[in-house]
Amino acid sequence: MTDSPEAIRADIERKRRELSQDTDALVDKVTPSKIAHRQTDKIKGALGSVRDRVMGAADDAGSSLHDAGSSVAGGVSGAAHKVGAKAEGNPLAVGLMAFAGGLLVASLIPASSKEKGIASDVKEQAQPLVEEAKSVAQQVGSDLKEPVQDAAAAVKETASEAVSHVKSDAQDGVGTVTDRAQEARDNVSGS
Repeated sequence: MTDSPEAIRADIERKRRELSQDTDALVDKVTPSKIAHRQTDKIKGALGSVRDRVMGAADDAGSSLHDAGSSVAGGVSGAAHKVGAKAEGNPLAVGLMAFAGGLLVASLIPASSKEKGIASDVKEQAQPLVEEAKSVAQQVGSDLKEPVQDAAAAVKETASEAVSHVKSDAQDGVGTVTDRAQEARDNVSGS
């Protein structure tokens, strides 16, 4: 490490930038909206992964059927065996495909008047639960507000202390450099 004031100043500025970035990262990490966004991204990633696996299994099974159907030698028994092997390897994909097929068929059949009446009753009975869930969510949000503010204040205080510590170290370094420069000057003058 050099003892020049410019190098010390540059080091101080670098440390300030690093400290500022660390502080920004900490504040970003404890911001409730950022926490919610990260959790949403995790869920979306997990669902995307499952969707990709299901679509991959469906594409593989479809291509296996197409290949086997176009191949006279393989016949239909080869395709059925390949689809069966896929199903054994990934039962979740088969279950999801069956559920999607059932959902498609159910959407094509119109609802009966009895089903409509039951759905209306369930909706009316669920309304208080929805209101209670909203209330609980709002309460949780307000309960988390104070700890998050306390955490942000603690981060800010720690950052301020770190800045003052860096500033003090820099001033000490400047004093040391000045003293050494004076000693060097005295040594050169005295020789």
